[in-house]
Amino acid sequence: MIHRDTPGLLQVCFRADFFYFRRFVIKKPARPSLRGAPPQTKTRINHMIRVPVLRVIGAEGEQLGIISLDEALRQAREAELDLVEVAPMADPPVAKIMDFGKFKYQQEKKAKESKKKTHSLSIKEIKLRPKIGQNDLDVKRKQATEFLGEGNKVKVTMQFRGREMAYTELGKKVLDQLLLDLKDIAIPDMEAKLEGKSMGLMLSPKKTSKPAEEKSED
Repeated sequence: MIHRDTPGLLQVCFRADFFYFRRFVIKKPARPSLRGAPPQTKTRINHMIRVPVLRVIGAEGEQLGIISLDEALRQAREAELDLVEVAPMADPPVAKIMDFGKFKYQQEKKAKESKKKTHSLSIKEIKLRPKIGQNDLDVKRKQATEFLGEGNKVKVTMQFRGREMAYTELGKKVLDQLLLDLKDIAIPDMEAKLEGKSMGLMLSPKKTSKPAEEKSED
């Protein structure tokens, strides 16, 4: 005789068996362990090079031709230098006998210079008032000098509040004086223009080929 709860009991047993099968029988693929893996490098040198034949360039830039990896390593050892793979995608790959330490330094230096050139310039702002004191103006000029020296543009804003709108000419003179003080390191993108209750002036760093002090030393 089958008990009325038999279907429910069978369902419970089925779920238990399925859970066991999924938990213990079906194994997940093991993740590759990174422990003990060799460090990755963009440039292969010496015994890290795996191709049997290379086109080799000597330490002085001379072409040594297509030779075996063993021969290239032997010549690099004799010169007390490294064998550096410089063109791995060429056919055959190209390697050069050189000081890898110096090569790596030059590569990092080029990367930093390239990053510096592509660095987007930011705009710094300096706010002034028409009746600003000389000491405060000197502080603002120093700030502008630092911003321009870092390669940033500088927006100079002359603010007029309330009755100060009667001193727009004085504000213009202050801007002209600041521009005169910064003429050796900055050039104006446009003339000072009154818009509403402020007068704006945009300055860009002036590109100089060589400082005057360095030229005098030469």
